[in-house]
Amino acid sequence: MMLQRKNRLRASALGALVVSGALVLTACGSDNNTPKDGSSTKAAAPTGDASQCAGAKGQLLASGSSAQKNAMDLWVNGYMATCKGVEVNYKASSSGEGIVAFNQGTVGFAGSDSPLKPKEVEDSKKVCTGGQGVNLPMVGGPIAIGFNVSGVDNLVLDAPTLAKIFNGKITKWDDEAIKKLNPSAKLPSTAIQAFHRSEDSGTTQNLGKYLAATAKADWPYEPEKKWPAPGGQAASGSAGVAAQVKQVDGAIGYFELSYASQQGIKTVAINTGASAPAEATSENASKAIAAAKIAGTGKDLALKLDYTTKAEGAYPIVLVTYEIACDKGNKAETLPTVKSFLTYTASDAGQKMLAEKGYAPIPAEINAKVREVISSLG
Repeated sequence: MMLQRKNRLRASALGALVVSGALVLTACGSDNNTPKDGSSTKAAAPTGDASQCAGAKGQLLASGSSAQKNAMDLWVNGYMATCKGVEVNYKASSSGEGIVAFNQGTVGFAGSDSPLKPKEVEDSKKVCTGGQGVNLPMVGGPIAIGFNVSGVDNLVLDAPTLAKIFNGKITKWDDEAIKKLNPSAKLPSTAIQAFHRSEDSGTTQNLGKYLAATAKADWPYEPEKKWPAPGGQAASGSAGVAAQVKQVDGAIGYFELSYASQQGIKTVAINTGASAPAEATSENASKAIAAAKIAGTGKDLALKLDYTTKAEGAYPIVLVTYEIACDKGNKAETLPTVKSFLTYTASDAGQKMLAEKGYAPIPAEINAKVREVISSLG
């Protein structure tokens, strides 16, 4: 019934699967070409249209979501190979840090796994002269729940049990609630080592949105970028959480699927109430994200997701990653490059090149609106 190992081996092929109306992010890639500051500079083979480079020049700084770091590596490499003489540096830190940098005017755009809050929009008006920051969805996909429990290859959890694990109410792997969901597993009495993000994170907020929507009695916290629950252990970035889960017996943590695929970390299947648990795959995430609706107004394209879906095969713990830019009031010296680069990421070439790493394009209807907003940035 459980096909986690098979699905992990198939992760690199899933990019060829374009699911109509679906947003899929597995954020795969390699950190090998990344400088110490987290930016990406190595160019790949040209894959874009040189006409997209018009007006682009110099260096463009951006920062934010670590969830999209591996996607950004591919985009930056391909773009810099296409647009000679332009340097794009994306520092993967966290959504919270990216938004702070954007609202301080130190980056041309930011990456975030959650749309701007009203207060953040107000703050952006100080930088976006005559305008404000807007959310532009680029990719989306599953937040994997990775685990490392000796002797356990497959694991099923539901929302209430997951909530109790992450807030310290369930402390042993052979707890009755876990055994009930995994009757054939040989669960040890090993202590659960739950890891969460140490810094403000959109990935944290999206996990919180899922738990708040599906297990309110066991997760009485508002979905915020800052980890809200007591206990547990903190690590920096998705890479840091994944590294801890990889090396600590009894560990569990959350991060984008690419980090699990890269390091061979086993992932939890979620019992949503459907006929079978949903595994963390690109295809299953697309089933949950396909019905996303635009909730933003005007040029803001923030999406509303349904975390309570019980659709067959739909993996419900998902996120959408946005690029945040000024709709008006961008700095004159960086505006052409911001528009050029974001045009590239939203182009057919920019989306299709992600297939090699397990991505699928943004739905055509939403992406058409993204392109329209990018072209109107001023």
